[in-house]
Amino acid sequence: MEDSLVKAAHQLQKFFNNLVRIFQKLLNGSFLGGASEKRRSFSRRWRRRSLDDFAQEVEHLFIGHLSTANLALMSKEIGAQLRASAKSSHINMLPSFHHSLPSGKERGTYLALDVGGSTFRVALVKLAGKDEEMKVLKMVSSHIDEDVKALVGKAFFDWMAQKIEEMLQSCTETCSKHPTPLPMGLSWSFPIEQTSIRSGNVIAMGKGFRCSDGTVGDDLRELIMDACQQRKLNVTLEAIVNDGSATLLSRAYADPTTRMSLILGTGTNMAVHFPVHAIGIEKYGKRSPEWFAHADHVITNTEISMFGGGVLQTTRWDDDLNRNHIKPDYQPLEYLCTGRYLGEIVRLIAAEAVETSGLFGGYLPASMQSRYSFDTAILACIEEDTSPSFETSLASIQKYHEFRVSPTPADLAFLKRVSHCVSQRAAAYLATAIHGLWCLRNETETPLLPATPESSNEEHALKSHAKKYAKDHLRLQVNIACDGSVISKYPNFRARCQEYLNQLSLDAETSRSSSPAVLDSGTVSKQLPSITLDLAPESGILGAAVAVAVAVPDNE
Repeated sequence: MEDSLVKAAHQLQKFFNNLVRIFQKLLNGSFLGGASEKRRSFSRRWRRRSLDDFAQEVEHLFIGHLSTANLALMSKEIGAQLRASAKSSHINMLPSFHHSLPSGKERGTYLALDVGGSTFRVALVKLAGKDEEMKVLKMVSSHIDEDVKALVGKAFFDWMAQKIEEMLQSCTETCSKHPTPLPMGLSWSFPIEQTSIRSGNVIAMGKGFRCSDGTVGDDLRELIMDACQQRKLNVTLEAIVNDGSATLLSRAYADPTTRMSLILGTGTNMAVHFPVHAIGIEKYGKRSPEWFAHADHVITNTEISMFGGGVLQTTRWDDDLNRNHIKPDYQPLEYLCTGRYLGEIVRLIAAEAVETSGLFGGYLPASMQSRYSFDTAILACIEEDTSPSFETSLASIQKYHEFRVSPTPADLAFLKRVSHCVSQRAAAYLATAIHGLWCLRNETETPLLPATPESSNEEHALKSHAKKYAKDHLRLQVNIACDGSVISKYPNFRARCQEYLNQLSLDAETSRSSSPAVLDSGTVSKQLPSITLDLAPESGILGAAVAVAVAVPDNE
């Protein structure tokens, strides 16, 4: 009897399993083997949700929390992270050797070198004072292809010297006027262990470059100068800066309110002219007493991309990106804001929408199934497209990806909503980080007047410092020199970031109103502080020229 019951139970279970399989086949349209793509797409839509519902969730998750109050709280926490790193971190908030900003009176003709990830540019630049535009008299640009990247060790610097020689030969009339070696400035877009304004030790470069093979620990200046001397070039390398410092210097030459720079393209970084005392003494390494005697501020490489972890709110798609990244949690701000990652976030959202809402007819192109296969340039095109049919967007996306069924206007409208949310949040988060750095800089510059000073001398000193601070509006009104493809080319990105900065600045001024700055007349300044994002085109070249002008004496 028991055996019969067991057998009957097994038969019922088998029958039930068969029913489940049949039901699943009916749902995906494959039971009869001839179901059309349209049927499968319909069934997916039917069992899930609409694109509009999905887009509303994206909007809620990405921009629903971007109130000024929330951003101000996040800014304060990022400021705390920056403050702690300035004292002790050896991977960010790194002081350079450049402590002086240009006066705008520097004059002369200099050779500027700009080494980037894909281009080496050599330019002859004339500085004629801040009232005159910096002039690029001659520039030669050379593509750094895979063959050049493969040059091992000193061979790469020999190639650089060859390009410098070609540049000098093309402007013999101008360059021959220099009886002394022509001063050069170098913008070097790779990490080095800087040892002075004009020197630094090579460290592993990555990005496919092999010039660090066999040269790690060697002086970058000596490598370049040795190669130039082999060709008997009448030049001398007098300044080395990174791309962030170059951007700051290029703008500060013409605008004395420039105290920060921002690079926002494939990646992001910021440089800031920061008080020397606010950085941990051990971070300065071996520097002469003379350097400290002349330096009250120093151009500091913030590595801002590394901040924001545990502060900036993320979504399940951000968490997916971070979890599968080669360096999870290493650059939280960068993963949320930059050109390399904005397209990937949208791709992850689109992949889910294909499965749950029938985007692209329910099929994700094979070319979009790989990570980082959806270029941020496509997002920019879609956001800029205002036509009802999205013809420009369609052409852009089909240039890179092949679809079984051409994306519909509804598909592209969904992508536009998503792209806008992702870029809007990126602008807000970037503004939040910038504001956090701005507040920290103001905090380290401004003395806090005690309510009841212990002595008249202390009171006098503090008030004198406060008057000096209030008189120097540069401390509050800061222009940020900006360069990079996203900040300069992505539709409305800079304007949206600026609007968030305006809101945060106004909020900060409201909070500070209980302890206003004191002017020379004894009146209270009611002028709102401001942070302005200004583009700094050709900053690598122009910044390298300004760097050498500041470094070389008798140039005013």
